[in-house]
Amino acid sequence: MSSPNSRPPIGLPGQPGSMNTGMRGPGMGPGSGRGTMPKIRAKNRTATLRRLWTYLNRQRKGLITVYLFTVLSAIVSLIGPYLLGKVIDMAIIPGDWDMLVRLSLLLLGLYLLGSIVSWVQAYVMTGVSQQTVSELRRDLFSRYQELPVGFFDTHATGELMSRATNDIDNVSNTLNQSVTQLLNSLITLSGSLIIMIMLNIPLTLVAMLTVPLVLLATRRIAGLSRTYFKNQQQHLGELNGFIEESIGGQKVIKQYGREKTETERFRGISNNLNRVGIKAQITSGLVGPTMNMISNLDYALIAGIGGWMAFHGMATVGIIVSFLNYSKQFGRPIAELADQYNMIQSAIAGAERVFEIMDEASEYPESTGERLDHVQGKVVFDNVSFGYQPDSLNLSGVTFTAQPGEKIALVGPTGAGKTTIINLLTRFYEIQSGTISIDDHNIRKLDKNALRSQIGMVLQDAHVFSGTIRENIRFGRLDATDKEVEEAARLASADGFIARLPHGLDTVLSAEGSNLSHGQRQLLTIARAILANPAILILDEATSSVDTRTEMHIQQGMKRLMQGRTSFVIAHRLSTIRDADRILVIQKGQIAEQGSHEQLLSLQGVYHDLYESQFRKSMQSDVS
Repeated sequence: MSSPNSRPPIGLPGQPGSMNTGMRGPGMGPGSGRGTMPKIRAKNRTATLRRLWTYLNRQRKGLITVYLFTVLSAIVSLIGPYLLGKVIDMAIIPGDWDMLVRLSLLLLGLYLLGSIVSWVQAYVMTGVSQQTVSELRRDLFSRYQELPVGFFDTHATGELMSRATNDIDNVSNTLNQSVTQLLNSLITLSGSLIIMIMLNIPLTLVAMLTVPLVLLATRRIAGLSRTYFKNQQQHLGELNGFIEESIGGQKVIKQYGREKTETERFRGISNNLNRVGIKAQITSGLVGPTMNMISNLDYALIAGIGGWMAFHGMATVGIIVSFLNYSKQFGRPIAELADQYNMIQSAIAGAERVFEIMDEASEYPESTGERLDHVQGKVVFDNVSFGYQPDSLNLSGVTFTAQPGEKIALVGPTGAGKTTIINLLTRFYEIQSGTISIDDHNIRKLDKNALRSQIGMVLQDAHVFSGTIRENIRFGRLDATDKEVEEAARLASADGFIARLPHGLDTVLSAEGSNLSHGQRQLLTIARAILANPAILILDEATSSVDTRTEMHIQQGMKRLMQGRTSFVIAHRLSTIRDADRILVIQKGQIAEQGSHEQLLSLQGVYHDLYESQFRKSMQSDVS
């Protein structure tokens, strides 16, 4: 066995510990896949709006500009009806042509100014809202990066994507439209009321008769629409999750001829969304017609009573015309406030779902733990027990010690707990009892990033990212030079197929690396791990997806990679781990046997039965 201090740099001068290598995480806990749809919990709307305000408030200069132009726009709109009344009383009725021209030009200039102000206001507010939701989306994505693997094992990918897209888009649309609209409506409402009181108090009281009807209708409609919009967002997230899963599993669907079955399942989920969406849109759509009906009633009352007052000399015709316009401006903001309230309810529903994720506990505490600068590679599991579910243990009393530089193989039937051991070593999950230590340091006291940077992983499910091949390999250590990347590719036996690609290492991979075979993607993940030069190596049947000839080259590179490193190899083909220093046979969450290949065969126990079973299958395959 090599000395732990003799770990060779395999031609790569980088030190272990710069980045976590291989794939992100096994994600092998129960519930992998579509997972459980979280229920939307009703939260304090005031608290949600307050949190949104903290994001808006960061754009203080833009908000002040929007506020000033909104006030100016509202003032312009309030002056218009007043001038219109003066045109009638001071120009049209007396027949003063010069006064008519002057006041008409003043009105024209006023309305042009209002249009320019409104355009500037909308332009600035668009920038404010987009910057706000950009920061919100960035914070949400950052929170995704901080959540533990177990969270993603129990949440559908599409549903989480929906929160980062649809829900935040709802917030964006509301900020872009509703903030200025609300401010404008409030100013117009209060300004119209003040001017109406100044013009004629009796007519103002007539205009106020319909206000209770507006408030009652708004309250009833808005309450219903909020419930429906929340349900709509929940069903939309579920639909996105199903679509993402179905598209990703097209090969399996076609293999088993389940196209019609999946279509029926989609139709059921889509119908649920359609049903709730119709209720939400119909309910919110009642606002406009209801407000128009009440506004027309108010208009008719003012016109009738105002006409009677003008006939008896209690008001001028110009005042009545101005009052009719102000009554519209008084009713319009109320209707707009009601309509915006529905948009706000949809945005609050989306914001609640976004903040639910942000409120999830990060796996990285604020206080960082210890860091190990020079890992020797001694790993100890001391009476470790763990269960993905609180009432069921997946590992029970697991105890073993891996000495620095040892190659430890984990074998056993599917579901025995092999991957769970790896999940616990990397702290993708936290143990319930017992202790796991590296170099006599309890890993629960270690900084997670520092811990994972010492562990290289090559998993059976080879995952690559969009970008070039060079960038995918460099993911193992971002400060690696081009020469080091090329050397890692050579040691992983990936240089052969890379050289045949049109642009070599600079070839851009399509989504999920679909323009490469699974075996080629696996070679890239191996090169990624080689580049990281980790102190502890985890291999989950890393060569299972390559042909025999390529496997021989990879095994040579892997031997060089494992030299002087503590290695854990999850093996399904027992022939690949015959040279392991120690083999742990995992059965029902416990270590049933351990020893070398020869020692375990001589025991005539579980390992012997597994080996004989695979040997017979291999012989039968060769004969056939």
